Amino acid sequence: MSNGEIELTTLTAATPVEEIESVLRRDGGVIVESLVGEKTMRNVAAELRARFDDFGRRTENDFNGYDTLRIQSVLGYAPSTAELIGHDLVMALADAVLLPHCHDYRIGSTTGIEILPGEGMQALHRDDTIYPVLIPGLQFQLSVMWAIDDFCADNGATRVVMGSHRHFSADIPPSLETCVQARMPCGSALFYLGSTWHGGGENRTNAPRMGLINTYALGWLRQEVNQYLEVPPDMARQYSERIRCLLGYTAHGSNDNGVGKYRGSDPVWVYKT
Repeated sequence: MSNGEIELTTLTAATPVEEIESVLRRDGGVIVESLVGEKTMRNVAAELRARFDDFGRRTENDFNGYDTLRIQSVLGYAPSTAELIGHDLVMALADAVLLPHCHDYRIGSTTGIEILPGEGMQALHRDDTIYPVLIPGLQFQLSVMWAIDDFCADNGATRVVMGSHRHFSADIPPSLETCVQARMPCGSALFYLGSTWHGGGENRTNAPRMGLINTYALGWLRQEVNQYLEVPPDMARQYSERIRCLLGYTAHGSNDNGVGKYRGSDPVWVYKT
């Protein structure tokens, strides 16, 4: 269902972060167009391909769909995704949304999603329901959906219920009058809050639609996916300090008043190559 009179706001990479944040907090979602080039996305797609083919159907169910391929923890086998996961604009927006409520934040999950022809609409949902509590004014997560392929109305572009982050119920869906699709070209990103209702769209074309969704969660929360097993230390060392910290290989807070310490202190190896 979509209201043809309204659309998600689309901004550019040159837009000040404060303006992007303002739209995100107002609407619950915002598109930033052409953040990275098509070549980068082709590299990402190539690295994800084998994993999609080998493991993509392991999560098939009524919620995920039976014509959608899903793969998790992409940093474990697709190093090009680090450019998206640690993108400067993504980090700046995550800083604005999450840092008021934590010392730092972590990757909650990184998931490749390829919607195949014939897949129907996914049930609308919130990403933050993995945490069984609601606190007014506090966002547990920020989610970023990257368009590896062009997202259009017919190939399964993500559906977003604008304003639904102000609907204070995780069990009763909001009105769908403001449900719109995130139509955006390859290399663009849809940012939405953890409390925003959304879901995959219906693919009515003859071609698959590939995307990458990354979630960032408050640092004092348990991560949705155990990144330390999915991307163990020897593998994590190939990445930059930023990515290693996002994976969780550093303590949250100070040595005197923090969590996630290793042998009584911050696991400082994260800062070394």
